[in-house]
Amino acid sequence: MNFSELTALETGELIRLRKMSVTEAVTSALDAAEALNPKLNSFITICREKALKRAAEVQKRITDGTLSSPLAGVPVAVKDNICTEGIRTTCASKMLENFVPFYSATAVERLERAGAVIIGKLNMDEFAMGSTSETSYFGPVRNPHDISRTPGGSSGGCAAAVASGIVSGTLGSDTGGSVRQPAGCCGVTGFKPTYGAVSRYGLIAYASSLDQIGPVCGDAADCAAFTDAVCGRDERDSTSRDMFSGSLLSSLTGDVKGLRIGVLKESLASDKVDFEVSAKVAEVIKEFEKAGAVIKKVSFPYFDEAFSAYYTIAMAEASSNLARFDGVKYGFRAADYEDLNDLYCSSRSEGFGEEVKKRILLGTTILSGGYYDAYYLKAMKWREIIKAELNKIFSETDLLLTPTAPETAPLSGRSVSDPVSVYYSDIYTVLANLAGLPSVSFPCGTDRNGMPVGAQFTGRAADDGRVLNAVHAFQLMTDYHKLKADLNIQNGCTGQSDAQAGNSPCYQEKQGVEKTYEI
Repeated sequence: MNFSELTALETGELIRLRKMSVTEAVTSALDAAEALNPKLNSFITICREKALKRAAEVQKRITDGTLSSPLAGVPVAVKDNICTEGIRTTCASKMLENFVPFYSATAVERLERAGAVIIGKLNMDEFAMGSTSETSYFGPVRNPHDISRTPGGSSGGCAAAVASGIVSGTLGSDTGGSVRQPAGCCGVTGFKPTYGAVSRYGLIAYASSLDQIGPVCGDAADCAAFTDAVCGRDERDSTSRDMFSGSLLSSLTGDVKGLRIGVLKESLASDKVDFEVSAKVAEVIKEFEKAGAVIKKVSFPYFDEAFSAYYTIAMAEASSNLARFDGVKYGFRAADYEDLNDLYCSSRSEGFGEEVKKRILLGTTILSGGYYDAYYLKAMKWREIIKAELNKIFSETDLLLTPTAPETAPLSGRSVSDPVSVYYSDIYTVLANLAGLPSVSFPCGTDRNGMPVGAQFTGRAADDGRVLNAVHAFQLMTDYHKLKADLNIQNGCTGQSDAQAGNSPCYQEKQGVEKTYEI
């Protein structure tokens, strides 16, 4: 049996039916993680001994009938900015290189209560700051479809682990697309629930008003099962609440007849969007039209303002949240310092990477006297305008459809040579975080390089079931979500067929491709 081809729900069902043991499933995932990590660098920590001990405990509870969750016995992995008791949690930073929490995040507690077995912690951009998973202190994550390309970020380790078949589901965090954008780059499904649906207790914050824990899985059904397991009110997080009247998994009927889908025309007919991405999203529209959905063109004129507001707010909140890392209570402490002020400066200068320091400096400037009104307050006003505009659109549509990102996974190294273009990869994902809305990225084909293309649905607050059901319907109609990366990764090429990757399986750059697409 090829474990890498199973979904989380399929694995759980086989375990429940005694056709596979928990230890077999967990051992298979651990073996795959250890074999592929030298190539992908998707894991920072792999917990073989702890995971196998946990597998035996879960198997006993399944056998005696005290554990019957659909995720019972399923091996999973967790992004390394989500606290796990007794397991190193680094945020991919030298600052927390040896930090071992004495407690677990609420989402982790609930996932383990459902019987999932954590096999390790996943690599990411340092403190979730980045869109390529290249800013990690532990080295960059590589895209399993082509190791010369990035997997997106910041939850790049999550997406790479699922796309390569190491595990079928992971928990990540999404501040401005950090679950969805890497899911799009790696051809998997990434879901950001409504803000407050999942407790943020134990998530090491980047920007508290934007952050949300969410799953990265192979398909929408697995995302629904993971969200069901971790969602709900938590007294330790005052922003959390009970949001759903029933199970998200049970809401996946696959029926989209009469569903009103708004297509943001600026996201397809634009010189900022790659032609092949626009073309694949247009094919998604056709599939839903055939299924009986109603397609409506809508306009959102504030993409540039949303992008600017997002980065202004995120950097300001990051400056505040990361002030606690000063070399005194926990985390990295510089070896040489003269006084308390020098301890702070030296520890933060040596402990943080360049991208994190850049964002802290920008955020501190934004919040300083003379700049607060001009930048931060203005961004907060734009946030309210953006929410109002989205509410207006949702008065006549049920869902919004956009590309997940303007292009497919970029070549490694571009975040250094062209950082602004990398920031712009979040331009379609930040809307959901600014407004606190549910949003999901799902695969809808490949470009001429054989790299996955992601499309994105965004819905009204607390309408997570409708958002996931739309993707579930698409995944019943198509097989794009079943395309796994070739695990025989060599020379930056997965060896895909010419039909998948254009005329050459290792074709690296688009040549002379038109950059706009009219629907």
